[in-house]
Amino acid sequence: MKRLLVLIVALMLSPFAGAATVKLAEIDGAVSPASAAYFLRALDDAERAGADLLVLKLDTPGGLDSAMREMIQGILASPVPVAVWVAPAGARAASAGTYLLYAAHVAAMAPGTNLGAATPVAIGIGGEAGRPGGTEKGGDGQADKGAPTGGAMEKKAAHDAAAYIRSLAQLRGRNVEWAERAVREAESLSAEEALAQRAIDLVAADLPALLRGADGRRVALAGGETTLAVAGATVAVVERNWQERLLAAIADPNLALILLMIGIYGLLFEFYTPGFGVTGVVGTICLLLALYALAMLPINAVGALLLFLGILLMAAEAFVPSFGVFGLGGVVAFVAGAVMLIDGEAPGLEISLAFVVPLAAASALVLAGIGGFALRARGRPAVSGVEAMTGMPVEALEDFAGEGWVLAAGERWRARSPRPLARGARARVVAVEGLTLLVEPEEEGGQSS
Repeated sequence: MKRLLVLIVALMLSPFAGAATVKLAEIDGAVSPASAAYFLRALDDAERAGADLLVLKLDTPGGLDSAMREMIQGILASPVPVAVWVAPAGARAASAGTYLLYAAHVAAMAPGTNLGAATPVAIGIGGEAGRPGGTEKGGDGQADKGAPTGGAMEKKAAHDAAAYIRSLAQLRGRNVEWAERAVREAESLSAEEALAQRAIDLVAADLPALLRGADGRRVALAGGETTLAVAGATVAVVERNWQERLLAAIADPNLALILLMIGIYGLLFEFYTPGFGVTGVVGTICLLLALYALAMLPINAVGALLLFLGILLMAAEAFVPSFGVFGLGGVVAFVAGAVMLIDGEAPGLEISLAFVVPLAAASALVLAGIGGFALRARGRPAVSGVEAMTGMPVEALEDFAGEGWVLAAGERWRARSPRPLARGARARVVAVEGLTLLVEPEEEGGQSS
């Protein structure tokens, strides 16, 4: 009887025990180290959960070559099938997104989306592109067919990119010829055109349609082939954790530039006003966050040096009388360095000139304000130190001729007078020599009897 009950319970639970599970990850924006870290964690999460499929919902203008290749390596080695789905309508998989789409086990696009424009763009002073850690961006201009124009490094980068996407197309059985044209000629396709030319596997307006279209497909994994059974599967979204959210936020070069300026100015203010503490702590935190963000980005060394030089010159203008030379030179160096800071033209990872100019103008206004305060302060009479004591009235504390004790500003001072002074007589300070005041008796009674 007990065995019969166990069998009945097992039969009742069997339809639910084998329910398919699908993990969903979303990347909206430039492909960056933050995107790669999030995607690779989603892959690990899908593997640990025994998911039948990981869907990457993608909308990207492109990004860093190094981050893209890291994600593709994860896809190729993954024991869990990966579907890259360009969505929603109006989204795109340009540049790095095209490579990710070609690497996926299932490539899908929503209606009204596009892919392509995967030509690597020359970066840096020497025009080197496509290298690990470099950047890439699709262009709209059409190049002549055949070998790309430009220097040797550009040609090597284009050939390398074409060979890379060709190998992915051959691995997944997709259109090899168009993949090469996307790299060499920056071609783009709509979702329907991509399906007609076998660049993708299916067009799906929503996630259920994607799962129905992927159901029954045989895909090749690193460990062998498998058949997808994901129609009606339970979908679980892989959310970004706080570290990935923070990383994605500070990886924006514009935000990194703001953090850098806050950090440097905070530390400078702390150095010139010791004992306050708050600006030093805030400045240190912002500076470390900025350096961490910039370490993930392809930084141009000349741009970084110009940026730091500009900030130092603008800061020096407030403390060194240069009649505006340091300040003007600092603004020019800051703008030039900020524009050159990111070594390349990765879409979504560039410094906006419309952001840099107001930032430089704000810094110049702050420095002008500090300079104005400094000029007004120079015209005011001294309120402390030796200069403030000159002309100060004093009172003799004893009868003396030559040297004796006087009361000045509520304190006892050693004083020297050219004429004798009686106790209580008034005099004025004419100079200070070390800790001795040189005083001159007043006319109305400074002379002793």
